Amino acid sequence: MVTNTSGKKKTAIARATVREGEGRVRINSQPVELVEPEMARLKMLEPFRIAGEDLRSQVDIDVSVNGGGVAGQADAVRTALARGLVQYLNDAELRDAYMEFDRSLLVNDVRQSEPKKWGGPGARARYQKSYR
Repeated sequence: MVTNTSGKKKTAIARATVREGEGRVRINSQPVELVEPEMARLKMLEPFRIAGEDLRSQVDIDVSVNGGGVAGQADAVRTALARGLVQYLNDAELRDAYMEFDRSLLVNDVRQSEPKKWGGPGARARYQKSYR
């Protein structure tokens, strides 16, 4: 059985394919162990830490991720992995464990940066003015 899922964070989009295998997790065709920085790698592997490392040896996961920065991509991959595992195993207990730990493991974070507007240096900030 093969399961396709996706995860989003800001402008990063991750698409994961979960299939039966022997524990290979690849991010953009590269083993997850080679992902740098280390904090991003630890964030990506959180779903396995909650589900148990023995689960990892049962599946192969291929993830393609693009857009955004390092942290956004790590969060998108994390969501795609967690969704893929829940869908592949069809396990309500695992879904509940993910929800209890962190809702963003299964639900995309829809927040986007606000576009810059005229009259200021950013989206909300305005240029200062002084009289006299």
